[in-house]
Amino acid sequence: MKAVRADLARLRASLAAVLALLAVGGGIAWLAERDLRQARSRHADAERLRAEFAGRLLRVRDEAHELRQLADRFYALRVRGIVGDERRPDWVALIGDLRRRRRLAELRYELSPQQPAAAEHAFRSSAMRLQMKLLHEGDLLGFIDDLRAQAQATVRVRSCTVRRSDRPAATPDDAAGLDADCTLEWITFPPPQEGT
Repeated sequence: MKAVRADLARLRASLAAVLALLAVGGGIAWLAERDLRQARSRHADAERLRAEFAGRLLRVRDEAHELRQLADRFYALRVRGIVGDERRPDWVALIGDLRRRRRLAELRYELSPQQPAAAEHAFRSSAMRLQMKLLHEGDLLGFIDDLRAQAQATVRVRSCTVRRSDRPAATPDDAAGLDADCTLEWITFPPPQEGT
């Protein structure tokens, strides 16, 4: 019986050691699980921040790209003469040149003084009344297309009336059978003010 008691005492000591080790192991596992949850939470926060910053960076890149496109368009408009002061002498020269190239029999025009647009718009406008003798409608359409493509302004057609000419041709070369009466609008944008 003494042997059983001695074995039981040793067994108790071993059992206490096992229980102590299990408690320490459980505590370590609990701490490790807690640290793992915190690490996962920090990782998820870091991923959210990374995604947020990646989104911001993408938006900044998109905005920079849009600004570059706007700057390129503005530069192209400035080079073409649409941004800046009116260039009426150039407009007059262009009309004369187009008349010669298109071999128009008769072309008259009257350019009104420049008018500022409504307060909410930044452009200026000059109206032009244009009267032409035409062989056919294609002469008018081609003239306006050329004018829009080459003018140092944005040219907008406000109205245009084409009718048969009531005058007989004076010579065989004067075969213009149509009269056109159009109102065009020449639009320019003032240059930006310094500091804007």
